[in-house]
Amino acid sequence: MQNSALEDFVAGHQRLFVLTGAGCSTNSGIPDYRDSNGNWKRTRPVTIQAFLGEAGTRQRYWARSMVGWRRFGRAAPNGAHRALAKLEEQGRCELLLTQNVDRLHQAAGSRRVIDLHGRLDVVRCLGCAATTPREQFQGELAQLNPAWLEFDAADAPDGDADLDHDDFSSFVVPGCEACGGVLKPDVVFFGENVSRDVVASAQVHLEQADAVLVVGSSLMVYSGFRFVRMAEQRGLPIAAVNLGRTRADELLALKVEDQCETALSFLL
Repeated sequence: MQNSALEDFVAGHQRLFVLTGAGCSTNSGIPDYRDSNGNWKRTRPVTIQAFLGEAGTRQRYWARSMVGWRRFGRAAPNGAHRALAKLEEQGRCELLLTQNVDRLHQAAGSRRVIDLHGRLDVVRCLGCAATTPREQFQGELAQLNPAWLEFDAADAPDGDADLDHDDFSSFVVPGCEACGGVLKPDVVFFGENVSRDVVASAQVHLEQADAVLVVGSSLMVYSGFRFVRMAEQRGLPIAAVNLGRTRADELLALKVEDQCETALSFLL
């Protein structure tokens, strides 16, 4: 019943503003952060303040990332990504704004995409802003830390890994080849603000939209929730596909509690 209502909702709007979150990528093997009540399943991710404040934190981050990237970097789009690419192909997606950093929407064929929280497949220097492909940086980390390649760990959200290790002091993190500066994945860390230009660009598309579709997000992070609030203030109908509670439940015209891939399968 809910899924047929979702099909009607999508069919009834020609300029959908789609906002996606971690639930869109779980069937691609990338874990999400929160449970069905919107609470943290695990320790919160590293903050920008901790990352910048201590070399030891950066060693821990990059050691876990090096182990986690081996699987994260090979993740492939699932049916939910392909369904949303099909929606764009049909000319009915005003914008796909994703909170994910895995670039799986683009891999599935979506082009009208804004990566709200950046992209994990690029490393950026905080000194000179030079960028390096993450795959290339993975090679540098492996060359400098060959013994760490023997470790394996459970996958964690956003390319992290639950590396059961207490001492990261021997892990070597290279600086920027151009200026020696600190290197960071080109993503928005917790405690860091989304670029004003990114927010403004997404807002322009929201003003052109006739409805909002949230896919796989609890909206607990304000950077995504703000767009649902803006939509509500404009009087746009809002539908959501999410397993469990969202921060916007009282604002929704329709909610489907199902796997994203299953709920959107009608588009395929």
